[in-house]
Amino acid sequence: MALITKRVYGSEDVLPKDSYKWQFLEKLMREEAGSFGFKEIRTPVFEHTELFQRGVGDTTDIVQKEMYTFNTKGGTSITLRPEGTAGAARALLEHAIYNDGLPVKAYYFVSCYRYEKKQANRYREFHQFGLEAYGTESPAADAEMICAAQSIFDRLYIGDRLSLELNSIGCPECRAEYYKALKEYFSQHKGDLCDTCLSRLERNPMRILDCKSPVCSEIAKNAPMVLDYICDDCREHFEGVKRLLDASGVKYTVNPKIVRGLDYYTRTVFEFVANGIGAQGTVCGGGRYDGLIEELGGQRMPALGFALGMERLIALLDSSDVQLPIPDTCELYIASMGDKAQEKAFELLKRIRSCGVYAETDIVGRSLRAQMKYADKIGAQFSVVLGDNEIERSRAEIKNMQTGEKREIRLDNGFAEDFLQVKIESGNKSAEYFK
Repeated sequence: MALITKRVYGSEDVLPKDSYKWQFLEKLMREEAGSFGFKEIRTPVFEHTELFQRGVGDTTDIVQKEMYTFNTKGGTSITLRPEGTAGAARALLEHAIYNDGLPVKAYYFVSCYRYEKKQANRYREFHQFGLEAYGTESPAADAEMICAAQSIFDRLYIGDRLSLELNSIGCPECRAEYYKALKEYFSQHKGDLCDTCLSRLERNPMRILDCKSPVCSEIAKNAPMVLDYICDDCREHFEGVKRLLDASGVKYTVNPKIVRGLDYYTRTVFEFVANGIGAQGTVCGGGRYDGLIEELGGQRMPALGFALGMERLIALLDSSDVQLPIPDTCELYIASMGDKAQEKAFELLKRIRSCGVYAETDIVGRSLRAQMKYADKIGAQFSVVLGDNEIERSRAEIKNMQTGEKREIRLDNGFAEDFLQVKIESGNKSAEYFK
């Protein structure tokens, strides 16, 4: 029988055998974000299209080629979010979160959507973890943001698999001089630039540096360097970021070619790049976007942040020797014979699960033999078999599935207490948590 349909091209399913990786990483990232003072923000998966046109920039590949945009029945243009920052900035303004005090420090987990060619670790639906900070222009904020990302990688023991690349693309004032130099340089190669880059030449020539066309990339290799054009204030800010990273022991390389893919960036930009996961090696990228809030209709408010690709991070972990903790297997399986035994099993499961124990029983209608085979298959640590005799005696045998050792256990109000004691005596110290 053929399936009616399969998943949409460019999307992936996270199956139960792999979901523990996502859960572990999300927990770790929440902990790290909390230790740096960030609190979670959740925004809608779709926004008004003009938010991304103004925020992300209409000269970017994202806006020009990749957004999923549609009209509602009421004729409103809506776009599935292609990235997380614009929505967070919109929420900051709409709800005046800045009135609670500055800086505003927020983190998010989001699904994003871009219509682009599927490649290894590059999808049309992908997921990001991000940090955002609003209301500070200090280089200390830039350094803290980078340290937060580094801290996540260090906790996962993959810090040595990633290289931090750092750059400053200046402020709008000093960048104007840089734009002039870029226009002059790229104008000499008009006949070789792709159509997209030709349109960027007048409006945003720095976008040409980020073009994926092999021809444009080759031309860009000899383009002027932005660090040669930044003003004294931007240079001082960049030196402050580097000084604090040095003090924190964070290793980095200055890469004057980094410009990032979104128009809202200013001054500091950075990427954590991995080897061994294919062409899409940027696992985390971010920087400063001091003009974004003003561009969206607010008062000028400096801001910065980063986004970390979950799929790429998992691909990096899978290619490393790092083993994420595997979830606990079933701690107790209660097998039953007959209706009364099944009722008793449900009564006991209610008690034991309230103690935080992972416990199961038969819900398929298997024979006793099949139930025990299933208990073994799911790696149950202990098992109890219930029948008429056990119910009459209000006693049953509990079996250690690894050692085969058996002992008697009560089936009355002492059931949970007896089971937890068995766990402790078997060497499972986690049982002490539940006492």
